[in-house]
Amino acid sequence: MFRKILVPTDGSELSGNAVAAAIKLAEENGASLLALTIQPIYRPPMVAEVPVADFYTQEEYEKSALEVGNRIVAEVAARAKTAGVPCTTRVQFDASTWEAIIREAREEGCDLIFMASHGRRGMAGLLLGSETQKVLTHCKIPVLVYR
Repeated sequence: MFRKILVPTDGSELSGNAVAAAIKLAEENGASLLALTIQPIYRPPMVAEVPVADFYTQEEYEKSALEVGNRIVAEVAARAKTAGVPCTTRVQFDASTWEAIIREAREEGCDLIFMASHGRRGMAGLLLGSETQKVLTHCKIPVLVYR
């Protein structure tokens, strides 16, 4: 039924549970996975709208965030490989997680987005996480929300 499944992950426990379920679904359907993590863009620290001394440069931030992102998606790829599921990985920098998820799914021709009901931010929404809710609201691609 599904051929290419986008599984966004932030490395949280709930997201990890969704990853495991996405791998199982991909295995059962002969589908491939695209593991995606979104890292926030660099924003210099500000105090009263005046830049403070940088604790890190933009280059240092991006290098560190990329390392974290690569670890997150590498774990997904390793789990998928163990299950015999083809998996590609992507780390994106974006100010809007939900927009990046939808854009990536559309550009990569994914026919399903498989995501956790909540992520790192916990109970941001009453019933669903805020990013998940926004993906559901704005996406035309089917979305499976895993609880």
